[in-house]
Amino acid sequence: MDPSGLIAIGAALAVMTGMAAGIGMGLATSKAVEAVARQPEASGKINSILILGLAITESTAIYGFVIAILLALK
Repeated sequence: MDPSGLIAIGAALAVMTGMAAGIGMGLATSKAVEAVARQPEASGKINSILILGLAITESTAIYGFVIAILLALK
């Protein structure tokens, strides 16, 4: 197999981290909304934990995107 084909497959797999991160962020947000609906007095703590988790998830997506760009430009 041609190495450029393997690079394209690797770049496509790296881009899939963005899809997985989007799904993960949606699930985390929905669970946070459910938690606030059940315990409104804990909304401040839930929001701070949610923001931290979303930042970590977003950084994973950005890393995947950067790797995909590096592979595509190789």
